[in-house]
Amino acid sequence: MPLNCGIVGLPNVGKSTIFNALTRSAQALAANYPFATIEPNIGEVPVPDERLPVLARLVATQKIVPATVRFVDIAGLVRGANEGEGLGNAFLSHIRETDAIAMVLRCFEDDNVTHVEGHPDPRRDAEIVAIELALADLATLRRRLPKLEREVRANPKLREYLAAAQRLAAALEEARPARAFPQSSLEAEVSADSFLLTAKPMLYVANVGETQADGDAQVGIVREIARAEGGRAVVLSGKVEAELAALSDSEAAEFRRELGMERTGLDELAAAAYDLLGLMTFLTAGEKEARAWPIARGTKAPQAAGTIHSDIERGFIRAEIVSFEDYVRYRTMEDLRAAGRVRSEGRDYVMQEGDVVNFRFNV
Repeated sequence: MPLNCGIVGLPNVGKSTIFNALTRSAQALAANYPFATIEPNIGEVPVPDERLPVLARLVATQKIVPATVRFVDIAGLVRGANEGEGLGNAFLSHIRETDAIAMVLRCFEDDNVTHVEGHPDPRRDAEIVAIELALADLATLRRRLPKLEREVRANPKLREYLAAAQRLAAALEEARPARAFPQSSLEAEVSADSFLLTAKPMLYVANVGETQADGDAQVGIVREIARAEGGRAVVLSGKVEAELAALSDSEAAEFRRELGMERTGLDELAAAAYDLLGLMTFLTAGEKEARAWPIARGTKAPQAAGTIHSDIERGFIRAEIVSFEDYVRYRTMEDLRAAGRVRSEGRDYVMQEGDVVNFRFNV
């Protein structure tokens, strides 16, 4: 199954508007009342990659296939979700199935769009979501701890694992997320074994009004929240992005120029989610297509070949690697070979971002 990023937040913060703009669809109901979204909506979103059109011109192909990231629009959360308030149980079960979280925080005022807490306050709203997720995780651990204690009595070697679970529970009681522990820690192992919600990587999305700037005080709060976690914040206007998504490519480009936007907020969100999921890209270029292939960081060449076709992985001989910069400079494989810029890599080669690859394999 492909990795996916869940779009979460309180009701009426703009999750479905952003999702519909991302997917250029109207499959998610965007309405001015809580819980307009009940069942999660799922969409594949292209990841912007300026290298692909360049490769397409060099190999004279009209077909470009970008990498994609999967987004899931999840029902809004309210206080008490961990105890089943609102659509709490559904919210928690749906988010448990995601690999990362994009938390949308409302940073705009609009009397025509109600707010479940009375008025927008991104710090308060982020705390509500964080606390509900932490309480849900704490309930999970509290159910698990008695079993671990019994297992330790039978197998004392598990004592350190139990201690890590107890430290994790103590952190959650203080509303500290499981992802605060290093990936190499025993606490992270406990988190993974327990499928904890707060272990998932988090991206913060500041949904601003049409005329708000990046320097707005509420945007500053969202950036501060992300910075405190060592995370990332994306700023966009769901309303503007929805208007752009409804236009043709040429009309959208003109509208962006009028707004002074070099890149849409949705492009930044897709790229940030792609990175948050631990994904990177290798490229292929030929007469049929120029294509970006998503793989997990640290993937070796045979497994990368398997993303194209399982037969290529099974029959893998070697990977012929060219850097994108060299491809642009020398323009043809013949000139690249003549210049000695084509590397031959074997089974242990770890793929690098932007590798342009031709896999050699036995049929």
